[in-house]
Amino acid sequence: METQAFIEELESLKAARVATIVEAGRTSLAGVASVDGKKLLQIALANEISVSELAAEWTPTTPEVDVKIAFARQAGDEAGHFLLVAGRLAALGFDVESFRAPRENPLFQYLKGLATTVERVAAGLFTLEAIALGVNENFMAYCERQGDLETVRIYREAIQPDERTHHEIGTRLLRKYATTPELQSAARAAVEGVLNIATSARADGAMKLGTACFPGC
Repeated sequence: METQAFIEELESLKAARVATIVEAGRTSLAGVASVDGKKLLQIALANEISVSELAAEWTPTTPEVDVKIAFARQAGDEAGHFLLVAGRLAALGFDVESFRAPRENPLFQYLKGLATTVERVAAGLFTLEAIALGVNENFMAYCERQGDLETVRIYREAIQPDERTHHEIGTRLLRKYATTPELQSAARAAVEGVLNIATSARADGAMKLGTACFPGC
């Protein structure tokens, strides 16, 4: 398939599936009077450090310099998001020193098993960041209703612009490197793999939390 047509097809597939995830989060808030905002921010904290570690792990084992730099940038940005969320939690009375990164979940186990550049770009920059962009909008709306305008500001001014940039970089890199039927097939499989696992994981999380509205992938 011609590369641009492939990117458009992949974007359409990803957008439809992400929209379903986002709608589940939006709908779940309708019957929820209140959710512990600090607990939701702790989930964000875990997601930010997990994505930062993933991108850092991919950086030295990715041969293409432009992709290597993209992952390095992502690792740094996500670490910065961790610090922003940690600072907000501290202001809300949470002991950030007590935070421990969670054990690796199925999504990140899957991601760390991806060996090729197109799989990593498709799964991480292109798909994971698209999920984050969508669900973070739900989370911001929830925080706004709760009067937590500082968290909204952090996401709107710092976190969301970075996630959007990461996704745009991923799209450009896929256009550059997913140029053969074999590479396109690998990229598509990686996108579907992330979407399938993320959908299941977020459904499980919603059952435990009482809502599917939580930030991050």
